[in-house]
Amino acid sequence: MAPNPGGPQVMALTEVPDAAPGAHEVLVQVAACGVNYIDTYQRSGIYPIDFPFTPGLEGAGTVVEAGSEVDWARPGDRVAWASAAGSYAERVRLSRDDCFHVPEGVPLETAAALMLQGLTAHYLSASTFTLHAGHVALVHAGAGGVGLLLTQLARARGARVISTVSSDEKEQLSRAAGASEVIRYERFRDMAAELPAAVRDLTNGAGVDVVYDGVGASTFDGSLASLAVRGTMVLFGGASGQVPDFNLQRLNRAGSLFLTRPSMGHYLRTDEERAWRAGDLFAAVATGELDVRIGETFPLASAASAHEALQSRRTTGKVLLLP
Repeated sequence: MAPNPGGPQVMALTEVPDAAPGAHEVLVQVAACGVNYIDTYQRSGIYPIDFPFTPGLEGAGTVVEAGSEVDWARPGDRVAWASAAGSYAERVRLSRDDCFHVPEGVPLETAAALMLQGLTAHYLSASTFTLHAGHVALVHAGAGGVGLLLTQLARARGARVISTVSSDEKEQLSRAAGASEVIRYERFRDMAAELPAAVRDLTNGAGVDVVYDGVGASTFDGSLASLAVRGTMVLFGGASGQVPDFNLQRLNRAGSLFLTRPSMGHYLRTDEERAWRAGDLFAAVATGELDVRIGETFPLASAASAHEALQSRRTTGKVLLLP
């Protein structure tokens, strides 16, 4: 629990009584909970939220109790979720809209590692900018949790992926996920000038059709300048900080560009859409077409260390907390 906004050190493990599920909820014993940048934004106060609060939105586990009006789950069911507040916990209450049934053959830790970043990668590649054969995409942080999944989904849709990474290990991981070319941005002195130059060298001067940018402030200018005419800039996070306000005429001058700042909730609005996205992901995991990398795990009591590791950008793949 975090009593007030601040750095990772404000979080502390706190004992609270188990809450019974409401009539339309289930109570779940948590097997693993995912650690995401949005957790750090909320904890630090970048995203407004009421304090004190328990961080976490994502996880997987087993239903231990169902409310009186629940007919969509029962005790013993294996479930996962991506938007249940307070998921850094041993037990979590879920509503139907938050709950995805995990098929047999998909481990619960894998399901916990897949949900938020996998659903994000799915809507980015299938909906925000619908990738097809012939498209070229620039994926920042190609060895991160979203980056590895997004690269695999993009390649499955026939797109060519250029990724950015910051180390030899991360380059190897990104290439293994399907990146055709990998740009080592840690070697740049001027990201805004050198990134687009590198991208245009790899695209015969044209630029890319879409940039998927979850890094934010440090990459934004270079990302815009890497786009082809009428290209799309998808800003879906701010790992390096939030992008300052800017003059929209820049989009005009740079080639009638498109800019969007998507949010996952707007891509999970119906039962059908939720079933489609989760079904695609679980099926791909079960058949081995989608590899979910769990980069590091921490005990629940070490949530502060998990946040420090994530924010330092020294992690690859998914970071999990294990109650």
